[in-house]
Amino acid sequence: MLPVPRRRHRLPAILAAAALAGVALGPAQASAPAAPFQRLATYPVYLNAPAGADPAAPTVAEISAVSEDGRTFIHTDALARRIGFVDITDPANPQGLGTLDLQSDLGVGGHAEPTSVAVVGGYVLVVVDTSESFTSPSGLLAVVDLATHAVVRTLDLGGQPDSIALTPDKTHAAVAIENQRDEEVKPAGGKKGDLPQLPGGFLQLVDLPSADPATWTTRAVPFTADDLAGLDTPQDPEPEYVAVDPTGSTVAVTLQENNGVALVDIASATVTSVFSAGTASVDGIDTAKDGVIDQTGSIPAAPREPDAIAWLDATHVATANEGDWKGGTRGWTVFDATTGAVVWDVGNELERLAVRTGLHNEDRAAKKGVEIEGLAVATMGGTRYAFVGSERSNFVAVYDVDDATHPVFVQVLATTNGPEGILPVPSRDLLLVSSETDDARVNVRSSVTVFGTAGGTAFPQVVSSDDAAGDPIGWGALGALTADLSDADRLWTTTDAAYATTRLLSLDVSRTPAVIDRELPVTQDGVVVGLDVEGLASRPAGGFWLGVEGATGDGNRLVRTDGSGAVVETVPLPADIAAGLTKWGIEGVTTLTDADGEHVWVALQRGLATDGSNARIGRYDVTTSAWTWFTYPLESTSVTGDWLGLSEITAVDADTLAVIERDKLNGPSARVKRIYTVEIPASGSVLTKTLAHDVLPDLRATRGWTQEKLEGLTVGGDGEVYAVTDNDGLKDATGETVLLRLGSAEEMFGTGPTPSPSPTATPSPTATPSPTATPSPTATPTSSPTTAPTPAPVPTTPVFTVDADDLTAANRGGLTVTGTLRPGATFTVRATGYAPGERVDASLFSVRTDLGSAQADATGAVTATLTLPTTTTVGTHRLVLVGQGAGRILWTEVQVVSAPQAGSLAVTGADGVRLTVLAALVLLGLGTGAVLVRRRRTA
Repeated sequence: MLPVPRRRHRLPAILAAAALAGVALGPAQASAPAAPFQRLATYPVYLNAPAGADPAAPTVAEISAVSEDGRTFIHTDALARRIGFVDITDPANPQGLGTLDLQSDLGVGGHAEPTSVAVVGGYVLVVVDTSESFTSPSGLLAVVDLATHAVVRTLDLGGQPDSIALTPDKTHAAVAIENQRDEEVKPAGGKKGDLPQLPGGFLQLVDLPSADPATWTTRAVPFTADDLAGLDTPQDPEPEYVAVDPTGSTVAVTLQENNGVALVDIASATVTSVFSAGTASVDGIDTAKDGVIDQTGSIPAAPREPDAIAWLDATHVATANEGDWKGGTRGWTVFDATTGAVVWDVGNELERLAVRTGLHNEDRAAKKGVEIEGLAVATMGGTRYAFVGSERSNFVAVYDVDDATHPVFVQVLATTNGPEGILPVPSRDLLLVSSETDDARVNVRSSVTVFGTAGGTAFPQVVSSDDAAGDPIGWGALGALTADLSDADRLWTTTDAAYATTRLLSLDVSRTPAVIDRELPVTQDGVVVGLDVEGLASRPAGGFWLGVEGATGDGNRLVRTDGSGAVVETVPLPADIAAGLTKWGIEGVTTLTDADGEHVWVALQRGLATDGSNARIGRYDVTTSAWTWFTYPLESTSVTGDWLGLSEITAVDADTLAVIERDKLNGPSARVKRIYTVEIPASGSVLTKTLAHDVLPDLRATRGWTQEKLEGLTVGGDGEVYAVTDNDGLKDATGETVLLRLGSAEEMFGTGPTPSPSPTATPSPTATPSPTATPSPTATPTSSPTTAPTPAPVPTTPVFTVDADDLTAANRGGLTVTGTLRPGATFTVRATGYAPGERVDASLFSVRTDLGSAQADATGAVTATLTLPTTTTVGTHRLVLVGQGAGRILWTEVQVVSAPQAGSLAVTGADGVRLTVLAALVLLGLGTGAVLVRRRRTA
């Protein structure tokens, strides 16, 4: 194994990471660079199928090329055995131009499959696998007139081909002749799928001396065992992917199963060098398919086994290390092509990027993780970029490779399922990504995503910050939303049964993208539990109500937790309701409090088996344990296999509820994604609904795949309406999470954000007592406030004190520090969530130094102006706030810097960069959560 130099990040990488995590950089700090690429359109390939074709029949876009004017996109479709043409004159509105069938239109055989495509002048070069068996491989190059779609010539390639690449001047083409192995065959002395399996592959050069295809000829370049000496199985090369260097003189060829790269001189058609791609071990990743995003795993040194390859400059190549036979390292690598030495490796960065953006694929954790397969390089807007595709997490990562030895992460782009072909179009500042996964049975369809440098939409809309261990907080399958009643800039959301353990997640929506920066595991008797949480509601008295869906009717229940996520009460549905449910149960929960106490409202997705095309909404009286049920009329659908149901409920005011009603369709087929309101009736049990907002245009406006599961809805403390889609943990879904900011509640519902405490209308007299709720042994009876909170008393001496062991990951963050911390300097700290009028003390650790105190205002916000003692040592300290009413602790790490020397200038140059990077790194590591904890009282 060749040594791998330590990976270094330049300042833009730090700032890009800070932007990805939603960290706001202060005015004295450098600004994060704007994301250069935006999504313009997503075009489903099945829309371009021939007339009369079954729209549900498999059809894909894999490898692609573009006409020389940049206006016609051509792609291979191996499943349908054809090639497709798409007009991208208007990149925001692609239009199908039809297809060519390899048998009926090109006449190359009914079993033939296209494997790659390129464009030279007015001709499309279609690489076709015509093999009838693994032991008798064959293939051809079909030259198709781009204007007339007529075949003007075919050239025999002498074996089963894979990829094609052109020289910059388009006077030569190189085709990898793979002659791939049969994974079901067991060679002598080996296991199933092992090498060697002859005949071996080679490289086919195609000379294109003029614009007339009649003059085109081929030259085969064999890979001999002597050429490949030192690789795994040199007698069976298995060429996979080809790329031509910027000078047009050398072809780089990946030999995937042999874990090698061969360089071929085009003029002489000879192999000039071969080097191993080496091995790599990767730490800090999830390696188990267990429903838990656990980033403590590692993979031992494994062959990289590269798939795609691209030249970063004349002396450096990059590989996408997908892995196949024995390896795969979940990343990409840069090699010095002159020596074969590794000069940079991405390590675990792409795995962690998937986690941070909600694109982690737990089903693939034990295999090849993000599985990096595609790679393309181009100069756009004066910057050299590498585009790196994750086949299993459905994204393309963009890197600045102006310095080939130090790639810098720029942004991440969301695609549809299984991105395969990555095609930059520099002449038009476009990037086209074709995704190959297509399964109409589960509404997953292959498509082409178009990205540009202006006029599109950005991704991601939600990211996570790091936890206390420095790992990105894992998340996905966000099936519910509720307001944070103590912070107008925050929401709470939760994971569902896509994961084995349930976590409540705090979401800071004051930043774009919104940031998940705190997690609360749901526990029962101290043990983390896994629940299918489909509804979440914050309680004014503290803690949460969870709406838990069961696999059967009796598994549906309400669960009440305290503020730390510990279960304190479970409320089953009434027996008659549970018995009438099928697999569609609780899908939303909200709370209202009036003079009679707390009431929990529950949305059942599709009602009972006897309810026909209606759903049900239930009201649970916490004081009396009685349930009242209302009928909600659903819309109808005529689409086979479709149904409509409720997926969320939230209180608008004391008399009004809002619900999400949706179908189960996605993409272009989606029709119903709506928010309705219902007034709580004074009598009767049938609700009347009013359309408040059609969300479908908002989902379409993302210009991505229209998501099926619009599942979370709430009114935030800031008065805004928020909705979120459930990405199902990437199970039969693209994985993209869409967080919608739908405007003010006053405009949408004609009301403010805070439910008033006026009496709730009397429900119909159909209430039936439910089985008594069973509290846990630690449950403490509480009552909801019916009046404004009384300001907390202000003690004259500290009631709670803090030691270093009180500072935990659970109470880290939640405070903002402004000003430069120097001995003797004044700075400001701000926090929210304290009781109105509560005294809050500030101190500095490691050895506790009291800094002073401040009083929370009427909203519970604290602003304290503090002065550091002149004796404070330079270095890292912990700044702590503790409330003297309830003992609530918040803390964060701060850096105390030395006082400027007399006559010195303001910080600039290298010192300025150092401080900026340090600030970005510190900010990336901060959470902003807070918990109420018991503290030792002073004597």
